[in-house]
Amino acid sequence: MNKESGTRISRRRLLGSGAAAGAGALAAGVPSAEAKTRKRKKTSTVHHAEVCVVGAGISGLTAARTLHQAGKSVIVLEARDRVGGRCYSRPITGASDVANMGATFVGPTQKHVLALMAELGISKFDVYSTGKLLWYEDGKGTPYTGNIPPANNPVAVVYLGEVLLPMIDQMASTVPTDAPWTAPNALEWDSMTVNTWAQQNTNNSDEMELLALAVEAILSVEMQDISLLYFLWYINEAGGIDPLIDNAGTGGAQDFRVTGGTQRISIEMAAQLGLGKRVLLERPVLQIKQNAHGATVIADGAQVDCKQVIVAIPPNLAGKIMYTPNVTAMRMQLTQRVPIGSLIKTIGVYERPFWREQGLNGQVTSDQGPVKVMFDASPASGTPGVLLGFIDGDDARALDDSPAAARKAAALKSYVAYFGQQAANPVQYLDQVWAQEVYTGGCPVGVTPPGVLTEYGPALREPVGRIHWAGTETADVWAGYMDGGVQAGQRAAAEVAALL
Repeated sequence: MNKESGTRISRRRLLGSGAAAGAGALAAGVPSAEAKTRKRKKTSTVHHAEVCVVGAGISGLTAARTLHQAGKSVIVLEARDRVGGRCYSRPITGASDVANMGATFVGPTQKHVLALMAELGISKFDVYSTGKLLWYEDGKGTPYTGNIPPANNPVAVVYLGEVLLPMIDQMASTVPTDAPWTAPNALEWDSMTVNTWAQQNTNNSDEMELLALAVEAILSVEMQDISLLYFLWYINEAGGIDPLIDNAGTGGAQDFRVTGGTQRISIEMAAQLGLGKRVLLERPVLQIKQNAHGATVIADGAQVDCKQVIVAIPPNLAGKIMYTPNVTAMRMQLTQRVPIGSLIKTIGVYERPFWREQGLNGQVTSDQGPVKVMFDASPASGTPGVLLGFIDGDDARALDDSPAAARKAAALKSYVAYFGQQAANPVQYLDQVWAQEVYTGGCPVGVTPPGVLTEYGPALREPVGRIHWAGTETADVWAGYMDGGVQAGQRAAAEVAALL
């Protein structure tokens, strides 16, 4: 008979080192385990369950919670000293709210995560969108309204909005979200990068630059990094390009914030599963063995004997696990070909949201880095004022290994360019260099260069014996977002439940 076992840990441990839980929000401090060379634990505890889930991000915890609710026994192994994965929240000075250093927004069409939040009793609130947006080009800021920025070349703006984006949407609509490699033009589109396609379908550098800004904002990569097929698939999973690029307050993916921070969703699920009983932290998985009778998951400090395994971590990390016997060659090759985006999230906290007094809503799009996209990330109450800035793609790569002071100076230079000298001295500055995260390697999502989806795509979701795959990269709706992570976790749980 299977049973779950483990040692009890405090709720505080789920949040991360230096974490605190307040009445209005749940916050997490800087993780310590990833910044140090981990020493192998002297003792290893043995656990027994029907299912072992690798990874306590939103996808893995959704899978575990779904199975637990169905009466199945489950153990979750998490490498970090916190839950949440790419959902990570840190305290804001002088506020009960938190700064989301990873996933931040929820959109109205993201039904899976919204339903999960409702089940957990977690509310949402509107991203501040009153006032004008700011377009910054050639050293000059121009306030505007609408979804298309007023670039210096109006012909390029019209071409982007009336020709290029509709063309991309039409192409994307032909790509099946559950099997993009079966699209009628899959081979053609997967043989070129987005950059190659753009060169063939734009008339000048201004049009190229506007499209490049959109790609960077959506995926934190450059146009030459990804295949056209992958880009079209990603768009169709979101229901079109508009939900991905729409400004806050216009029905897109950036409309809402999660009360208490996005990490709170994972924290609440972990609490329901049992802190230390079914969710074990600081247990990086080293090896997964399987045979005709079951599977054994070997982690640093723990072993789980089980019937089925769900691996809910990005493909680039899943490829570092030793599998005995090995997974299929297709799966192993796939994990070598799914790099993850380059992203640094920056946060500036101010006594008040002074930009609102200027008639601005904090949303910025710029042709100059390193911060090219910004949002107002203030609490629902409006104080303190919080600005969120994204450093994506090449700009992030240039700063990933820089000292913290240099990153701060570079980011605040952008803040000042957009909002004036008042932005130069925040009462608190935070940033998160996702490429330095040992147990992620980047953000927001794994992407595929040319040739990967058509050659190896089916291995994204196809189980290998007793091993099943979750994580937002495996979703067939809203991949790259929390919604995709939830959907993938539910799908993997259904696969396992059917076998059990």
